[in-house]
Amino acid sequence: MNPKLVLALLAGTLLAGCAAQPKPLYHWGEYQPRVYEHFRAESAPEEQILRLEEGVQKAAAAGEALPPGYHAHLGLLYGRIGRGEEMKRAFEAEKMQFPESAAFIDRLLDKLD
Repeated sequence: MNPKLVLALLAGTLLAGCAAQPKPLYHWGEYQPRVYEHFRAESAPEEQILRLEEGVQKAAAAGEALPPGYHAHLGLLYGRIGRGEEMKRAFEAEKMQFPESAAFIDRLLDKLD
């Protein structure tokens, strides 16, 4: 096989592979650092809530979905500071987006009653 042809095919393959990155499935934003901060107690729940709420707004504005656990974690933070109604709404949003989480979320909600 002609070495120039092989080189041209290889270059074309490399360029095609670098052309476009796939769009992420979820809008992660600051979710992972906030969870890390939560477990390390590096910031107050109120600060974490503000940043996660900003992430909800950014994802909505971009038309992107939030990852699994995002609303549930936000709900847990609401619960820590006594915002029960917002906690329930966040848990319900988690169930709506990820129906497979319903059994776990329902168990959390049952413990509240």
